[in-house]
Amino acid sequence: MPSTTMPMLKTYPKSINLDRAKLAAAIDALNDCAQACTACADACLSEDLVADLTKCIRTDLDCADICTTTVRVLSRHTGYDANLSRSLLEACATACKSCGDECARHADMHEHCRICADACRACERACRDLLATMS
Repeated sequence: MPSTTMPMLKTYPKSINLDRAKLAAAIDALNDCAQACTACADACLSEDLVADLTKCIRTDLDCADICTTTVRVLSRHTGYDANLSRSLLEACATACKSCGDECARHADMHEHCRICADACRACERACRDLLATMS
């Protein structure tokens, strides 16, 4: 099923002060990352050596929460606050880097961590790409 992000952005009746293509890419990456992090944390909880994955679970859950908050704010354009959006994107890029690094440490042993690390890296790039377009 194709993403509804760009069609929704196109229906917004006023101007949006962001590059719509980069905004759509960031929103899609944020949603993907939040889902991957939530699923990875759950999979980590099912691993036999769950105690070894405590930090991974924590960073997964933190990253998912930050991505979810960021995507919700970026999806609202009425009364847009560039400073708030910028701060959230920076926090999200930081969380994605941290989570991607942590998941990468376990990627050889756990496929779910490899997938999550990839989603985090893609989301970090999308957040930084959108940040680069903001004035």
